[in-house]
Amino acid sequence: MAESSEFDLVVIGGGPAGYAAAIRAGQLGGKVACVEMERAGGTCLNWGCIPSKALLKSAEFYQSMKKADALGFTVGSVEFDFEKIIARSRSVSDQMARGIEFLFKKNKVEYVVGKGQVNVPGMVEITDGPGKGRFLKTKNILLATGAKARRLPGVEVDGERIMTSREALVMKKQPESILIIGASAIGMEFGYFLNALGTKVTMVEILPKVLPVEDDEVSRLVARSFKKAGVTMHTGTRVENLETVDGGITAELVDVDKRTSIEADAVLIAIGVEPNLDGTLSDKVKLETDRGYLTVDDRYQTSVSGIYAAGDIIGPPWLAHVATYEAIQAVNGIFDQGTPRKVTSFPGCTYCQPQVASIGKTEQTLKEDGVAYKVGKFPFTASGKAVASNSSEGFVKVLSASDTGEILGVHIVGSEATELIAEYGLAITLEATVAEIHETIHAHPTLSEALAEAAAATHNEAIHI
Repeated sequence: MAESSEFDLVVIGGGPAGYAAAIRAGQLGGKVACVEMERAGGTCLNWGCIPSKALLKSAEFYQSMKKADALGFTVGSVEFDFEKIIARSRSVSDQMARGIEFLFKKNKVEYVVGKGQVNVPGMVEITDGPGKGRFLKTKNILLATGAKARRLPGVEVDGERIMTSREALVMKKQPESILIIGASAIGMEFGYFLNALGTKVTMVEILPKVLPVEDDEVSRLVARSFKKAGVTMHTGTRVENLETVDGGITAELVDVDKRTSIEADAVLIAIGVEPNLDGTLSDKVKLETDRGYLTVDDRYQTSVSGIYAAGDIIGPPWLAHVATYEAIQAVNGIFDQGTPRKVTSFPGCTYCQPQVASIGKTEQTLKEDGVAYKVGKFPFTASGKAVASNSSEGFVKVLSASDTGEILGVHIVGSEATELIAEYGLAITLEATVAEIHETIHAHPTLSEALAEAAAATHNEAIHI
């Protein structure tokens, strides 16, 4: 006889949305199960955010050592072991996954390893994996199955010559050359990592600029920086006739003017993500979708009562921190802990060098919308801390409402941008103005001074050097 259990909430998916939802429900005293086919942490922790940052740290350290003479050090020849770099990133993921499993135990969340399927509302069947055959009866279901890497039609991923980000994270050998298709965050991060370690990198973006969602000024600076570092950049270009050959790949790069052939050892497909609902719903359960993503109401409930969804599976912006926020809000609503809130403002981060972080509107969007705004901009070349740290590339750009000083958008490119953006996230939440940011004393010398000086620059009052 199949094993059966009964719960207040069953979460399908163990990524940033899923594990956060399960832990929060456990904190609220619910009887909870979290079903994950692979390992707690999901794509972000095991195959995305966390291991990629470990790789980037190694690349940054290598580049720092190569440039140590600028800080007065002579280090001689600097070498690296690519396999050890990859292995370290996997060990970081393993450590963090064990931490999630510990939190499950601490909060009395039952962790079920297997493939979860909603066969009828109120019932989850484990259809594959170690838990296969179990039936989990539950008052509520939260779907947090996330998204997966989008692939090129007709192109088979073999994990060596043709990769998505997942396969790239466990490369056994560093390619001498690589074609990266897509210059959004994932593509740019892998481009930086491999180029920093000596791989010949060619990047192709079908849209007119790299980092398409970012402010135009930010995108231009990052593109210049990558080109200066030796990366070949093609924007407004598409890839056609991608084929594998002995020892690598061939393809054609097509823009408005010409068609160019290219050869490389490998290709990384980084063209975005698509919904991951494969096998999650039985034929008896029909949920409304939009382009494959689940649609939800203000309480994160799908079109079927008692079935909720949060995270990447409900659509963009496909960010781990947004997924966590949504999941916790959904659970708070399920357990009557107040009215759930929807995401209105969130930071976006890209962890290449120079780093990129932003929140709110871009300048081009404000122009298109006809919004009256002011611009405050402060370069890191005028920051004493940045110059002293040999990291003066980039700037802070603040966009504010002309009449009220409301912060409409903030764009940072440069060292520690992904850490610095948090101050403006809090400021927007608290509805602070640029004047209040400027009037808040920031320690000197720090990179954070640039945040205040950019705010001051909206009124031509920036003074620091």
